[in-house]
Amino acid sequence: MSSEGPGHRTSEDVRDRIDTSITHTARVWNYWLGGKDHYEVDRETGDQIRRLHPGIGEYARADRRFLGRAVSHLAGELGIRQFLDIGTGLPTADNTHEVAQRVAPDSRVVYVDNDPIVLVHAQALLTSTPEGRTAYLDCDLRDVDAILEQAAETLDLSRPVALILLGVVIFVEDDEESYAIVRRLMDALPAGSHLVLSHTITSPAMPDVDAAVAFWNANGTPKLTQRTPSQVERYFDGLELLEPGVVACSRWLPGASLDAEDVAMYGGVGRKP
Repeated sequence: MSSEGPGHRTSEDVRDRIDTSITHTARVWNYWLGGKDHYEVDRETGDQIRRLHPGIGEYARADRRFLGRAVSHLAGELGIRQFLDIGTGLPTADNTHEVAQRVAPDSRVVYVDNDPIVLVHAQALLTSTPEGRTAYLDCDLRDVDAILEQAAETLDLSRPVALILLGVVIFVEDDEESYAIVRRLMDALPAGSHLVLSHTITSPAMPDVDAAVAFWNANGTPKLTQRTPSQVERYFDGLELLEPGVVACSRWLPGASLDAEDVAMYGGVGRKP
């Protein structure tokens, strides 16, 4: 088993960064997914959002299933063996390395997050098959140079990499900054690399989502930004979109869309030519 730790911070240092008086997105997401790593404040906010948007639990589960389908397809049919997962969130079932190494035991996975509660639980992400490797980086999405420099200690950035950005660019408010971050990351990766991205959308057909997001931004941290489906598609500019394109995560399946209910989390997978 080969794995790399998240640095030299003591557990006391990390726990000092956790504020249990303020709702945090990673913990609420964990609550909706049926996990155990959350506090009363997270449950209260999560329940209030569920009242505003009753489908939020399915929205979270659809995003998780999208991850599994995308990683399985990339590791299986497309032969990708390296994964850079930024905005990892709290460990749960079928994490990226578990899905990838189930298909290809020699897969290498680097997780990136700057949430202290994720760091506390990062050891759960640092398991690996003997043939593969995993690592965890305590970095912010905006620290592109640091991410790439440290990821290169585990990944060979001259070979194709799957960049995974699930529900994380929503925390970059400025549109152009968010697009620029994704472009810089993809520009650093070679041809044959893939972008896997999901994003909360805004749509006239889903007014309850807008209400839930407004409530979240008034009560939780970090604040999030919704974008339209066409704005989400812009993240894939210059890439070859895999079918069925940018769709509700509940409908994404290579080659065809699933017969499923729409959710307000859209995602897609694009290949760098």
